Amino acid sequence: MNGSQIVLSLDRVLRWIVQIAAINLLWFYYTLIGLCIGGVFPATLAALGVSRKWIMGNTDINIRKTFKQIYREEFLRSNLMGWFLTIIGGILYLNYLAIRNASEELLFVIPFAFYFILFFYIIVVLWVFPLLAHYQTTWFAYIRHAIIIGLTNMHYTLASGLVLFSVVYFSLDFPGLIPFFSVSLATIGCMWFSMQTFRQLDERTN
Repeated sequence: MNGSQIVLSLDRVLRWIVQIAAINLLWFYYTLIGLCIGGVFPATLAALGVSRKWIMGNTDINIRKTFKQIYREEFLRSNLMGWFLTIIGGILYLNYLAIRNASEELLFVIPFAFYFILFFYIIVVLWVFPLLAHYQTTWFAYIRHAIIIGLTNMHYTLASGLVLFSVVYFSLDFPGLIPFFSVSLATIGCMWFSMQTFRQLDERTN
């Protein structure tokens, strides 16, 4: 490899690093614009949407313009889904507290049923936003497809979960990276695994 090739490779790597950091900064910016409670879900969907375009080969897109467009178009839909799942998560947490405080008085089937429901909830959380970024369908279809895809592609479900866990773990160890690479790496990683399944589904339906 000659000097010019090394320079081109370094330039390509540095450009990708800057673009990944840009997604992260845009996520924080648009989350704050939405006063956090109204911005976190559309910003997340916008980050997934930009990641999706990269994975599909559209690497020359204007990141800021694309992010802003998806954020505006999906503001209501992403918030409805996001807060629906948040409320369900809150109910599950309250149930967990009740089970923990009354564990000796409950039949075995009750905590078993709780963890069974929690398992499906986690699958939906992992898959529903990538589905929102790639498909246009009904609420019920998103949740149903999230469960079906998550169960039939458990290796990708576990991989997405591992990506999120790794990002959180390293972000806690190196908090200085959070403003630049935390959310963007998580969305790119999860969207990459999701697209492996979505491409197969799209090929079957075409």
